[in-house]
Amino acid sequence: MPVAIAALMLGYVLSQFYRAFLAVLTPVLSADLGATPETLASASGWWFLTFALMQLPVGWALDRIGPRRTASGLLLIAAAGAAVFAMATGPGAVIWAMALIGAGCSAVLMAGYYIFAREFSAAVFGTLAAVMVGVGSLGNLAASVPLSAAVAAFGWRGTLWALAGVTAVVALGILALVRDPARVGGGAKGSLLDLLRMPALWPVLIMMAAAYPPGAGLRGLWAGPWQADVFGADAATIGQVTLIMGLAMVTGTFAYGPLERVLGTRKWLNFGGNALALACLAGLMARVDQPGWLTVGLLAGVGFFGSSFPMVMAHGRAFLPPHLIGRGVTLINLFGIGAAGVMQLVTGRVYAAVPPDPVQAPYAAVFLTYVVLVVIGLTVYLFSRDRTD
Repeated sequence: MPVAIAALMLGYVLSQFYRAFLAVLTPVLSADLGATPETLASASGWWFLTFALMQLPVGWALDRIGPRRTASGLLLIAAAGAAVFAMATGPGAVIWAMALIGAGCSAVLMAGYYIFAREFSAAVFGTLAAVMVGVGSLGNLAASVPLSAAVAAFGWRGTLWALAGVTAVVALGILALVRDPARVGGGAKGSLLDLLRMPALWPVLIMMAAAYPPGAGLRGLWAGPWQADVFGADAATIGQVTLIMGLAMVTGTFAYGPLERVLGTRKWLNFGGNALALACLAGLMARVDQPGWLTVGLLAGVGFFGSSFPMVMAHGRAFLPPHLIGRGVTLINLFGIGAAGVMQLVTGRVYAAVPPDPVQAPYAAVFLTYVVLVVIGLTVYLFSRDRTD
């Protein structure tokens, strides 16, 4: 089992890498392919949207086929997407490649969560979920300074070809090493509609849709163009800034698990953490044209306090019946990833709609859009029912 979990974690490292690497590639893709921030926002958005659209079939497949074939087969599609990216001759090909990669990465985290829910005590689900996200966030870190160094040494096309090969190898490793849990007995039946008819689940779903997109959107894309356009940052500097935010996200992910045990609540831990992330977002909006460590610190604060994904997942997981674990965790994930994809498209339109006079104005509007989203999510989440295992 530990080796199988390690294989899935490697797959999730790649998933985290792919959702975050466009920020560092912004300068070279702009120079070589003419990609604009709006175009890259669309590409990033389609990664999240295809990932999200796959969650419902992935949930069905986890319950009916098992995590081994589901995760490995889809990850091979991600490898094909990386190859398409490496051969891109224009921004349109980048969008198609990101859509393929998003679909291919859609099952690895949920496969791990499915195994945690089926093979381990419910009381440790939140901790295990946080560990997997925390380890996977190494991919987030790799998509910063290490990626900028690889691009400088091998070019962005050579780097993408190498990533395609690594992704294929990890997919085959999952196929060889992961073993499916025994199926739930007793003839229990259910569907997605049964989950959607659970009132206790809806505030958690809305919180997931509000909590995940800001960190994912800023780290995955907007930090790069913002630093380049407003402060004149090059790829190396963007790599350093995104590395700091990535480290904050890793640290935050590991902090939520112990804090749950200390505080004895999931609801108020998630609420408080995301309220602090909201304060950091508001600070970024206010200091959008001010360089320096305070600005970078606020960006890191969004990453740290907004890393509540596994704890929001654990809150929702506590309401799920055993025979619908696969579809339940993927439904919760759908709301987070799907909202991130929609928000990338929305913020791309917001960016394009605001005149760049002064140059920071479109980015202030992007930050404001995320502020509004989190305010809505926190308001709905106030009506949620707390539950721990």
